[in-house]
Amino acid sequence: MSGIGKQFYFSIDKFRQINGPIIDIRSPAEYSQGHWPNAINLPLFNNEERAKIGIAYKREGREKAILLGLKLTGPKLLELKDSLEKVSKLKPENINKENSTSSLKIYCWRGGMRSSSVGWLASLLNLKPAILLGGYKSYRKWVLQQFMHDWPVRLIGGRTGTGKTDLLLTMAQKGFATIDLEGLANHKGSSFGGLGLPEQPTSEHYENLIAENLNLLSETSPKGIWFEAESPNLGRCRIPNELFKQMKSAPVLQIDRSKKERIRQLVKVYAKHNKEDLKESTKRISRRLGPQRTTLALKAIEIEEWDEACKAMLDYYDRCYEYELAKSAQIETIDISGLSPDEAVSKLFAEGLIS
Repeated sequence: MSGIGKQFYFSIDKFRQINGPIIDIRSPAEYSQGHWPNAINLPLFNNEERAKIGIAYKREGREKAILLGLKLTGPKLLELKDSLEKVSKLKPENINKENSTSSLKIYCWRGGMRSSSVGWLASLLNLKPAILLGGYKSYRKWVLQQFMHDWPVRLIGGRTGTGKTDLLLTMAQKGFATIDLEGLANHKGSSFGGLGLPEQPTSEHYENLIAENLNLLSETSPKGIWFEAESPNLGRCRIPNELFKQMKSAPVLQIDRSKKERIRQLVKVYAKHNKEDLKESTKRISRRLGPQRTTLALKAIEIEEWDEACKAMLDYYDRCYEYELAKSAQIETIDISGLSPDEAVSKLFAEGLIS
């Protein structure tokens, strides 16, 4: 299309340096599967239209698919005009001081017809379009490359109820380099891990979120990036294989708390949830708990004897943790019983265990 030349297309590295809101013009289904975090979805085609073009391509060839796409594009561009102008006025999240100008950053699946069409409209509206060369496919390639880097991975370990997540979040508040894998997955990892949390992202989008967090932390060249020790799966989200390999060989700082404190922590986190949901989560691990512990836990939940319910399951989760911990080569243990997360972080720092 006239008005869109090579100067509007940027490689992934240069595209990342440009200021401005990011527009994902793929269909809602494509966007839901995975997208550039913080990108705004302004689809050129809806799911049905996108499917029709795909079917035309498979059955009738590229030319027929392009003609169908062009037929649909005109009315769609008119619909997008106001939305593009509104989005272009949004303040960019990350301001590059060396480049104070703002562009409308656009991508589709491959950086083809959809991007060029919307880019052409944006240029007519003087919105300074910047199109991602290679589209979302090139972004996904960048994402997967992040996990191939050698990261300074450090792990916070500890039995269920020791408050690992609270400690990690407190470390982040104090300026330590951390990534909350559970927070990004909207899942705490156990059978009870999804209770009360928003819907999980797809594994693909989960990878996108982790990659962006790693890239952001890399700007400060930290001595260590702290993660909570996890199993590879957090609900339906899976930690990227290459990153998980690094986690398995990383040094572990194991935190201990008294059993009384651990039970109190678990009651605080889980007793607020619906009893039927708690029962259902318990039943999912009934084979591993065994019939006696399962029955005890279910009865305790029913009469809201929360301490007893937690005790019934702690032995099982402790055995799982100890099995996984035995695979770690470098382990250092510290007892933080009686300390708040803030006090615990101060103690770990004072003893040179975190930096």
